[in-house]
Amino acid sequence: MRPARTALCLRLTLALGLALVGPMAVGWASARAPIYVSSWAVRVSQGYQEVDRLARKFGFVNFGQVGGTQIDGRRREDIFPDGQYFHLRHRGVVQQSLTPHWGHRLRLKKDPKVQWFQQQTVQRRVKRSLVVPTDPWFSKQWYMNNEMQSDLNILQVWSQGLSGQGVVVSVLDDGIEKDHPDLWANYDPLASYDFNDYDPDPQPRYTPSDENRHGTRCAGEVAAMANNRFCGAGVAYNTRIGGVRMLDGTITDVIEAQSLSLQPQHIHIYSASWGPEDDGRTVDGPGILTREAFRRGVTKGRGGLGTLFIWASGNGGLHYDNCNCDGYTNSIHTLSVGSTTQQGHVPWYSEACASTLTTTYSSGVATDPQIVTTDLHHQCTDKHTGTSASAPLAAGMIALALEANPLLTWRDMQHLVVRASRPAQLQAEDWRTNGAGRRVSHHYGYGLLDAALLVGLARSWLPTQPQKKCVIHIVHTRTRPAGEALAPIPILPVMHVRKNVSACAGHANSIRSLEHVQVQLSLSYSRRGDLEISLTSPMGTRSTLVAIRPFDVSSQGYNNWIFMSTHFWDEDPRGLWILGLENKGYYFNTGTLYRYTLLLYGTAEDMTARPSGPQSATAPPTSWATFASPTARQGTSTTPSRR
Repeated sequence: MRPARTALCLRLTLALGLALVGPMAVGWASARAPIYVSSWAVRVSQGYQEVDRLARKFGFVNFGQVGGTQIDGRRREDIFPDGQYFHLRHRGVVQQSLTPHWGHRLRLKKDPKVQWFQQQTVQRRVKRSLVVPTDPWFSKQWYMNNEMQSDLNILQVWSQGLSGQGVVVSVLDDGIEKDHPDLWANYDPLASYDFNDYDPDPQPRYTPSDENRHGTRCAGEVAAMANNRFCGAGVAYNTRIGGVRMLDGTITDVIEAQSLSLQPQHIHIYSASWGPEDDGRTVDGPGILTREAFRRGVTKGRGGLGTLFIWASGNGGLHYDNCNCDGYTNSIHTLSVGSTTQQGHVPWYSEACASTLTTTYSSGVATDPQIVTTDLHHQCTDKHTGTSASAPLAAGMIALALEANPLLTWRDMQHLVVRASRPAQLQAEDWRTNGAGRRVSHHYGYGLLDAALLVGLARSWLPTQPQKKCVIHIVHTRTRPAGEALAPIPILPVMHVRKNVSACAGHANSIRSLEHVQVQLSLSYSRRGDLEISLTSPMGTRSTLVAIRPFDVSSQGYNNWIFMSTHFWDEDPRGLWILGLENKGYYFNTGTLYRYTLLLYGTAEDMTARPSGPQSATAPPTSWATFASPTARQGTSTTPSRR
């Protein structure tokens, strides 16, 4: 049988099949073989007259030049000015076929004026509409199902094809149920370990009260599987998820450091929702080994790009606690996350402090909707809450951004989070605009984190220049060479310590744009919780480093404690800095200031001069500056509290 007749028979067979089974046959065929249509793209050497001759000769209809736009009756604007590409269609050819039309192929091939041709095929394209998971509880995930005006904007990122693929997150907690129906497919044994019993299995210890459910709930927020007809979906539902069991037993500096150092070249993000007691009295932070784990993580983790430590800000709001008295959340190496309710109110458990960088959702009063996630015994829950629920949501969103741009450094990510957080509908009395024009609050940091904005910025982010650190000793009790001691400064009821600084101008560590600012203090005070401490920048931004804490009746004061603020982000640090100390309690309180050191971190680049739109991505920086002096513990060690 001749090839042309064979092709004709195949086309007739296909046409009959499509008539019998309808559109499903087209979808079936497109997945396995090209479907040829009755159109051709043709390039000819002599333009319009030649293509008209070709059309008449072979029975085509000339639909004109590809990319040609009629401007007026005589002039055209061409998208392809270098070539004469035309669109031809033949009405005598079947609309769809599994084989090309051999007859016209041979005719066009033999014509000397035809430089190139191609019979067109069906291209399968889908509208990039919002991808909505089919999981039965997704309708309950109000914070990302697009039913409320200001959700976390997760669906828009999913519609771009991002789901956390290639990113590894480890939840440092009381273990995770690795065989959970919504977690097992994403479970990563290399990102998991049990440092309570020193074995590779992070399975939680089951008790009648199920108190070890915390880690499993946090893990599900990040990486619960999507479209498996079970429970809900994680923010980054294709992320690899691990669990470190370290809170269910005796906790030491060694265990914390080992947990934070697990597989630093494999794990990209560590999510932690715990810390010292949120009782409004404790001032405590990481020990020597844990501080070193943080430092090594950001300098050597992820191949030198830096590990991402995501931390819950704390649940001590009922006790008027302040997360700047928590050395984990106020570290420059952690990204601290606060909470807001569905209505945009400050939750009753929320701690306000200057170190919080961003906010995601959780619940408020008992009637508020809470967070949907995985639970022990292969179950689901819609009752997860606290800042414990907010930090994993941020970890999942950051995993999506890291999938979009794996070359982001730990500092890049903090810059992006600042820019991708919006005041939205979040209600607080302390919203202020800093010197760089950014709205910031002690309750919410820079606002509600927007996943789509974060990913969009991440795709085109230019890496930040190396971190600079400028240290200014302002009050320092010491002995003069002659043996005379410089006297400490009595703390007045209202007191301001002013210092005009150059931000190390003229030196290698000169800073133009701020990131974190630390104040290291040694002072005594008769009732520590009555002393409010603030810092005002040269650009007029006032940040409360610690507000009054009525339950903190300690007379120990602060011993080399490091307070941190993110509120001066991108400001110019040159000029007058003012440290404020004010007695907000008992009239007869007294105290003494012994040491005050201002530590500025940032970059030599003017970050406010960066364009706000997309930029060209380049390779990350390869050199790194020195990092913060470690904070010191302020009293007895306590068991970390789950948040």
